[in-house]
Amino acid sequence: MNLLTLEPASCAQGTIQLPGSKSLSIRALLLASLASGPTELRNVLDSEDTQVMCAALQTLGISLISSAENTLTLSGQNPYPVKEANIFVGNSGLSIRTLCAVLARMPGRFRLHGIPRMHERPIADLVQSLAVFGAQITYEQLEGYPPVVIKGNSDAPVKLICVKGNASSQYLTGLLQAAPLAATHNEVRIQVQGELISKPYVEMTLALMQHFGVRVERQAYESFCVPQGSVYQSPGTYSVEGDASSASYFLAAGVLGRGPLRVKGVGRKSLQGDIAFAHFLETVGAQISWGEDWIQASGTGAIKAFDQDFNHIPDAAMTAAVMALFASGPCTLRNIASWRVKETDRLSAMSNELRKCGAQVVEDKEGLHIVPPERILPARIATYKDHRMAMSFSLACFGGSSITIEEPECTAKTFPHFFDVMKDLVA
Repeated sequence: MNLLTLEPASCAQGTIQLPGSKSLSIRALLLASLASGPTELRNVLDSEDTQVMCAALQTLGISLISSAENTLTLSGQNPYPVKEANIFVGNSGLSIRTLCAVLARMPGRFRLHGIPRMHERPIADLVQSLAVFGAQITYEQLEGYPPVVIKGNSDAPVKLICVKGNASSQYLTGLLQAAPLAATHNEVRIQVQGELISKPYVEMTLALMQHFGVRVERQAYESFCVPQGSVYQSPGTYSVEGDASSASYFLAAGVLGRGPLRVKGVGRKSLQGDIAFAHFLETVGAQISWGEDWIQASGTGAIKAFDQDFNHIPDAAMTAAVMALFASGPCTLRNIASWRVKETDRLSAMSNELRKCGAQVVEDKEGLHIVPPERILPARIATYKDHRMAMSFSLACFGGSSITIEEPECTAKTFPHFFDVMKDLVA
């Protein structure tokens, strides 16, 4: 097992150009593969998750040409040329959920599978919603979980799709991106049952669909309508924003390490909901400055105790959980039950590792209550092969003790050179 020991850090400052957003990269790759005409995608994130999506599209017969660093040109085709494929999705939840929806509307037979953890991540609610597509979707092993085999149907009339809102916003994203494929002869309406979680990610999906020529009509977060005749059209070029989830670690470092630390690639006009993390930092005492495509953070090294609902930014909430180690009093993170079905059971994993650092932690069904330690203890952090566990716990080194990260290479999922970049900013 590889180990990386981070020595105690006292300051963090400088400027970083963020890699491309994982969420936007994967969405853009899929939409470009369905759009008429070639699309040049710039600043595409190069990581395990995006590589998985690229490989899947190539397996399905889509041409991807690299013309420069982090630049890909795709020639979209609908339907995909390949009618039978065995597709590996690694542990990319967004990839399997969006591909599953799109392939259900494609003629052919497709098998989707991943690493063992992927086969523990539920997909039943999405499969149930896809029944109206007329596709036959079967579970190869455990009912409700991948691997799945899809026999797509491109002809069945589709008018209304229902989806549960409280499991994963990625289910709705998949259905939204697939809906234009079924809107040839009539409008397609998607009805959300119950409260929708992670709403900013759905906003991101809608904005990107509009960029590719499909405008979705909506009633709040309850009903979405894709008009009849909607077809994806290439925008010619599309530049992916910097990754706002990754920005959270550096902004937090700027606060704990006194800064100033500036991230470039996201700013006031970002499509990504995780820029709300910068607003959270303001509520706990950070100094935040904003530009059109940058955010800058500085602070005192300590933060105010907090009690907040993180339903809309569950990924960045992991950064907040580690920052609770530095708080002036007990902290509570609410409404993050979706952590249970991520790359690992993040509620359990975060609880275990915060305790190693000296914190008292109470874990419930949908949140954490954290009492910070008098001083942060030296700790060896298990990452559970979860990239966000590794990156968020890198911040613990600002507490005056060395922190050892197990399997630091797991950051390759979204940020392969994370620790090298952080090292250049921290002293």
